[in-house]
Amino acid sequence: MTTPQPLRIGMIGYAFMGAAHTHAWRTAPRFFDLPMEPQLTAVAGRSATGVQAAATKLGWSSTETDWRRLIERDDIDLIDICTPGDTHADIAIAALEAGKHVLCEKPLANSVAEAERMTEAAEEAAKKGVFAMCGFTYRRTPALALAKRMVEQGRLGNIRHVRAQYLQDWLSDENAPMTWRLDKSKSGSGSLGDIGAHSIDAAQWVTGQKISGVSALLQTFVPERPLAGNLVGLGGHGDATGNAPRGAVTVDDAAIFSARFDGGAAAAGAASTGAIGVFEATRYALGRKNAMRLEVNGTKGSLAFDFEDMNVLSVYDAAESPDAGFRRIMVTEPEHPYVGNWWPTGHGLGYEHGFTHQVVDLVNAIGEQRQPEPSFADALQVQRVLAAVEASAASASRWHDV
Repeated sequence: MTTPQPLRIGMIGYAFMGAAHTHAWRTAPRFFDLPMEPQLTAVAGRSATGVQAAATKLGWSSTETDWRRLIERDDIDLIDICTPGDTHADIAIAALEAGKHVLCEKPLANSVAEAERMTEAAEEAAKKGVFAMCGFTYRRTPALALAKRMVEQGRLGNIRHVRAQYLQDWLSDENAPMTWRLDKSKSGSGSLGDIGAHSIDAAQWVTGQKISGVSALLQTFVPERPLAGNLVGLGGHGDATGNAPRGAVTVDDAAIFSARFDGGAAAAGAASTGAIGVFEATRYALGRKNAMRLEVNGTKGSLAFDFEDMNVLSVYDAAESPDAGFRRIMVTEPEHPYVGNWWPTGHGLGYEHGFTHQVVDLVNAIGEQRQPEPSFADALQVQRVLAAVEASAASASRWHDV
């Protein structure tokens, strides 16, 4: 056997997403046969102490405190962007222009204009064999990938309804401290872009249809939060006395919108019109930890998914007896997407596996010199939906085309 060519990774950011991405880069080649061998070459962060501690813990070979230096290095082939959204455009464009492949966390940017510039840079780089992908990892959940397969096989018929929710509760405590996710200048938006973007991408990807228009409502429940406190996970505990300085929350806490889809490839025929959908994203749904849900209803059947039960896909086939109800499929069989490289039937996967599958798909695409998905153009479409939602909410929920 020949030794695969190395793919030397430079990662920027080392917190929640950085740890998840590191795990994926390290794990993917140990369970999947890849055309290139990912190497944890360097990690970058602003704090020399913090980035060195992260490198030691996570297993990176070297560190940088300036992302520009990372891009300039000759021993880096791919830049992995795990930073807040306000830095995505500058880093991605610089990396692509320097001939580095790019993996960028979602949402792609903080504005449509930034996302457009990134997409243009990616398309130019692709002509030279340099590729970019956006990290919508829920696409790599085996149950959702199976759902897409079923839709493509026509098992749901023409799609009529899409129902998408992403429910968390880590911000429910009004004294949880300020983080960058609550600052629009850094994050772009709140629940809408942080978790709603996942629902938008998953709905469009599974159905094969793009959202063409929206009517939306955004709400901020807690306008100020303590500037200091103890971070626990994404949230934590701030000062509850009311005496400590508080900062303004400049993003939405919850987003709700209705949507119309364009019908996808079937729209060219007279037999199909676009689906309609309803979306909800919030970090205030007490008791819901990571309920990323998607239900699709068609003329021949339905399917339903909830990430809190991520190894299961519920499927209803209208051709069966009406009293059969939904069938619960354990997505752990070797023929299911990605699963054959893991454990025996019935031994479920977890959150981290989606990131591993993302690495697998990205490295295979680079090795085959083809565009990985989702492309920056795909992520730009999501960005345009986010912008239309904000525009609608700012204009008394009036309808806005995407």
